[in-house]
Amino acid sequence: MTELDRLKQAADILLRLEAELRRLGLWQQKPPSAEALASQLPFCCDTLDFHQWLQFVLIERMKTLIEAGQPLPTQSGIAPLAEEWFAGTDTDSRQLISLLEEFDNLLSKQ
Repeated sequence: MTELDRLKQAADILLRLEAELRRLGLWQQKPPSAEALASQLPFCCDTLDFHQWLQFVLIERMKTLIEAGQPLPTQSGIAPLAEEWFAGTDTDSRQLISLLEEFDNLLSKQ
C-alpha cells in the first residue's frame, strides 16, 4: 500500500469517526479551552473526556497531516483506550470502537 493510499483510507476513517461521534451525540461545536488542550498528560486525560480528545486532538492532528501530505504515524493503539473509557458509560460505543480498530490496523501496517 502506498502512502497516498494510507492517507486516503485514514481520511475516510476520520470522516466516519466524526459521523459516529455525531450519531452518539458526542460531537461538540465549541472546542475546549486552550489550557485544556495544552495538557501534558497522555490523551489530555486530566482535562478532556476521551471523546473530546478524539475530536479536538486526534482527528484534528490527523487531518493536518493528511492535508499536508505528511506521513502518518506507524503505530496506533487507540481502540483499547476507547474500550476502557466507554466501559463505564451507557454509550453504545461498538461502532466507534470498530472504527478505531480499523484506524489502528491501518496505521500499524508496515
